Amino acid sequence: MTIEIWSDIACPFCYIGKRRFERALAQYEGKDEVAVTWRSFQLDPTLETDPSISAVASLAEKKGWSLEQTRQAQAYVSQMAAGEGLTYHFDKQVVANTFDAHRLTHFAKQHGKQLEAEEAIFHAYFTEGKNIADHETLTEIGAAIGLDPVAVRAALASDAHADGVGEDLQLARQFGIGSVPFFVFDRKYAVSGAQEVGAFLQAMEQAKAG
Repeated sequence: MTIEIWSDIACPFCYIGKRRFERALAQYEGKDEVAVTWRSFQLDPTLETDPSISAVASLAEKKGWSLEQTRQAQAYVSQMAAGEGLTYHFDKQVVANTFDAHRLTHFAKQHGKQLEAEEAIFHAYFTEGKNIADHETLTEIGAAIGLDPVAVRAALASDAHADGVGEDLQLARQFGIGSVPFFVFDRKYAVSGAQEVGAFLQAMEQAKAG
């Protein structure tokens, strides 16, 4: 079975959904026959990276919320994340375009490290408050999961894997994916959002049954 997951690094529900999916996969009897592929999605392709501005204020402006409403929403999401063993620090978050981070995941996939890259970038963004648009930061993340830092830096300095990211985005449009996380099981069944473990297990059983 092939499971494709569309997600964006800047999506807090994508990290939560990742954990819930992983728990479901660990319980699935046929897990050894499952291939997982992460696919790129951008919630805001036009977002300009700007470490100097407040991520809370940026989100509030984007959503049309007050700062208090935004903080309450983030506190709710942080609590949800904590339930999955994740620690979110929205106060340290950096406003960053995710395109180059997605390019790094494609580079990592070529070297059999895509799953490690997804986890490491999510952690860097939500827990450590790192600028995931910064090439040196991405190079450090790549090196930490065993990728050659010289090769990572060179790839980021070029337009390497931009086409791969673009293909994922185009495929999302073809499938009508408008929000993430979005899980596709053998291109037969889909689960949208950070659903509970049972929803993922059910989708896997349905896909297996054909």
